[in-house]
Amino acid sequence: MIPTTIVERIRSLFAAGPSAHLASISHAFADGTLAEPVRPMSDQELARAIREFRSLPVSDWTIAKLSQRLREAPMPRDG
Repeated sequence: MIPTTIVERIRSLFAAGPSAHLASISHAFADGTLAEPVRPMSDQELARAIREFRSLPVSDWTIAKLSQRLREAPMPRDG
């Protein structure tokens, strides 16, 4: 999944206008601070990560924490 697709998924999940949080996510993907998730994430998993990110002011620390969440996407469960 390319970064623009992830950003579009985030926009669709939160259906909000422009925000500092969304802009920081877009910039972080563009400059390589954020990378696509290592495993596909469900909308629920992605929404949980973004809600956590949006609950705090935008900062390098919150971008790093979001990056960690994307890298550590949970393994799919069997059955």
